[in-house]
Amino acid sequence: MTAGTGAAPGEGKGLKAGSLGLFGSTVIGLASTAPVYSLAATMGFVVLAVGAQAPIAMALAFIPMFLTASAYRELNRAVPDCGTAFTWGTKAFGPWVGWMAGWGVAVAGIIVLANLAQIGSSYLWQLTGNPDLYENEVIVTATGALFIAVMTVISVRGLQIGERLQNVLLAVQYLALILFVVIAFWNVIAGTAPEGSSPPEASWFNPFAFESLSGFTEAILLCLFIYWGWDTCLALNEETKDPTRTPGRAALLSTVILLITYVGVTVAAMSYAGLGETGLGLMNADNAEDVFFALKDALFGPWAWLLVIAVAVSAISSTQTTMLPTARGTLSMAVYRALPERFGRVHPKFGTPVFSTVFMSVVAIAFYVGMTIISDSVLQDTILSIGLAIAFYYSITSFACIWYFRKEIFTSGRNFIWKGLFPFLGGVMLVAAFVQSAIDMFATDYGSTVLFGIGGVFVIGVGSLALGVVVMVIWFFFPGAKPFFRGESLNRDTAVLVPDEDVPLVRSVDGGLM
Repeated sequence: MTAGTGAAPGEGKGLKAGSLGLFGSTVIGLASTAPVYSLAATMGFVVLAVGAQAPIAMALAFIPMFLTASAYRELNRAVPDCGTAFTWGTKAFGPWVGWMAGWGVAVAGIIVLANLAQIGSSYLWQLTGNPDLYENEVIVTATGALFIAVMTVISVRGLQIGERLQNVLLAVQYLALILFVVIAFWNVIAGTAPEGSSPPEASWFNPFAFESLSGFTEAILLCLFIYWGWDTCLALNEETKDPTRTPGRAALLSTVILLITYVGVTVAAMSYAGLGETGLGLMNADNAEDVFFALKDALFGPWAWLLVIAVAVSAISSTQTTMLPTARGTLSMAVYRALPERFGRVHPKFGTPVFSTVFMSVVAIAFYVGMTIISDSVLQDTILSIGLAIAFYYSITSFACIWYFRKEIFTSGRNFIWKGLFPFLGGVMLVAAFVQSAIDMFATDYGSTVLFGIGGVFVIGVGSLALGVVVMVIWFFFPGAKPFFRGESLNRDTAVLVPDEDVPLVRSVDGGLM
């Protein structure tokens, strides 16, 4: 089946409905954030930025994510479309803003795919203990590209296969995290932890104890990245058993589970390693790039390879889940004529956006290989720049919620809070994060590269969004784009192109889906 630019309002996109329940949606939302990898890459830098206030920084960064999740939930109830930010932005603010929101989702996905492949490959080869392998750029890059290709095949063959795989991979990640927390606290209680360790202190959760605004801002920006990814649940809304309810619940549930995970693991690491500037201390800059790698031998001894596997699995699993929202976003854009018709093609047997998935994977591999050839430092800076794309399309979604429901906001207390106040606060916080990030990234000492006399991270982050404007303008002049930019194929009153197949909903006693 081809669901493309010829689809009429009320027809489906061809996606396979009823593939996911609440559990499966939540698993994919959690896996998309790559919790073990995110902690390994971020926790050390958060501690360097704010010291003992790292746990409360993790908690405070949850606030804009929760507020944004409320906007996603409300919009999904009214417009359960897999285009999410693109569709909602277009319905609220028109085609130009909506198109750029969709571009932000695609840019973030492609950049992350490249970096996840790099990390997953590198950690997998570290299991050999042979630096000639895990430090070999050609071997690592080729393996990373292979990971993307394999996950592309899995994604094309259907959500149910991907869900089963993610159940296993996420279980491995959480097993490693639970063991990390239990062993760390056991050593602290038994008095066998390194010098400088201490039981958790209430002062670690004092939101008024931050010593500098710049450190606080840096920590919050870092933490925004580790929460990013839960919105994958919403991109799969048309393929769940209850499109208007399940994705929103899964998104909120995912963010809460991540909050508990991140704060718990951070407290455990601080208690065990302490905040010293030497040895295993978390204020030791040499440990910042990967706290788990620094602590694995001391904590796990001969079983240290478990943490290495967990980081590799985390990155590899997120490679697959990152493809899902990116491909479905471009599918939706094609259906509403914001992209060429071929992006809207759906596999006749598996009910997945085959062309969009393969196209995004090829672009990600090309980007990954190209950045590796240019410079490993440039590749590292791309992941630092992703915060701009995330804040960009999240903030559009937050404000789209307010504008779309503007006539309903003051009709009830619930509507005022969930459709007005929470999205507004989340949007303001994200805009502030975007602006502050851009200012910080402009400095030449931010990141590892300098391009055109300014920070390379700024050039990559702002440049990738600016490139979207160029591509959008070029597409505007194609005849096939006219219905979209004239507001004909998608506007506030356009019926949602839901899946063709009606799936009976089986509810449990409490009203939830079985």
